[in-house]
Amino acid sequence: MSDPESSDVDPGLSLVARIEALLYVSDSPVSAGELANALQVSSRQIKQAIEVLDKDCQRRGLRIQRHKNDVQLTTAPEAATDVERFLNLERTARLTRAALEVLAIIAYQQHVTRPQIDSIRGVNSDSVLRTLLRHGLIEDVGRSNGPGRPILYTTTSEFLQHFGLGDLRELPQLNPDPASDVEGVKEEDLDMTGEREGD
Repeated sequence: MSDPESSDVDPGLSLVARIEALLYVSDSPVSAGELANALQVSSRQIKQAIEVLDKDCQRRGLRIQRHKNDVQLTTAPEAATDVERFLNLERTARLTRAALEVLAIIAYQQHVTRPQIDSIRGVNSDSVLRTLLRHGLIEDVGRSNGPGRPILYTTTSEFLQHFGLGDLRELPQLNPDPASDVEGVKEEDLDMTGEREGD
């Protein structure tokens, strides 16, 4: 098995360091296959090296973020306040309770249709979905095979960044109460930026 720290192509830099450089200059998530092609190594070597890089980043101000089969280098969520202050950025606009509710449904169910969201919430979600799409927190990933072939929605890498998540497995566990899929998702669990919604 090849050592992810080594590479036959450039003995001056480890494979981990070369991956870090590519992720640093990429403005969007990239797949292991794209990295493998660029670095002329196997996808297995890339995946091993990403695991090493992920562990190494835990001690630094960067994180590896995973979305579907893609990875991206982002700043650590704990550094968000420092980064915003340094870049003179305004705090991200707060999400409404309705937006958080719809995001929770999509995040936990993934590949969910508007009729399914409406059924859980008991109200029409069209305008909320448009807002979340406009902000890039969700995306349209095709159509269901059900009646009317409604659009399927899933969360995006921007969703992960907004809530400071490395991947969807870091979402808080739902309340095991089977009576409701959403009641177990508390606003404070979702709003990981520390901002709480008012009533």
